[in-house]
Amino acid sequence: MAEDEEAPTGADGKPGRLNATAAALLGFLHDGEQSGYELVGTSQQVIGDFWTVTRSQVYRELAALTTRGLVEEGERGARSRRPYRITAAGRAAFAEWIARPPGTEQIRYPLLLTMSFGPWLGPDRLLEFLDRHRRLHEDRLARYLAAAAEQAAELGPYHLATLTFGIHYERAVLAWMDDVPEILATARGTSGDDTGTGNR
Repeated sequence: MAEDEEAPTGADGKPGRLNATAAALLGFLHDGEQSGYELVGTSQQVIGDFWTVTRSQVYRELAALTTRGLVEEGERGARSRRPYRITAAGRAAFAEWIARPPGTEQIRYPLLLTMSFGPWLGPDRLLEFLDRHRRLHEDRLARYLAAAAEQAAELGPYHLATLTFGIHYERAVLAWMDDVPEILATARGTSGDDTGTGNR
């Protein structure tokens, strides 16, 4: 199981090492206390394009972090939301996590998964899927470029470096999408749907 897919931090009752999602929450809390609801929004806004954090994960990790003494709960405020603040132990745990070399990336791209089983679908349907995804990537690239142009000073060098990766990634995906129609042209008449065998 990859680090980002680990069980909740401390779920086995032992201190253990922080998983990446728990560490990200501690990182956000360095800027001040936030409720679970606010942390969900911060996660989606800041890292949501490259790191999936669900609402259930946030609350699960907050409970585990509280048990370990890495965050502490405040009094309930507006709309009964309970704020969380990082403790000294939480800062130390985050410092230990951030100093570790990060693991290698693992791409989870549904379009690629479907493409790998393309012989059972055929090129025409795959190109329809590709066109839908192209629009999403074009929109995301435009959003990233606008943010880089308008918010570079506000973002700071580290967030700007992260954003620049996104720009290069989206351009690479769109370049790949430009190549796919020509590649799939050689597959016409050989798909699983056409032959009934699923042979490439």
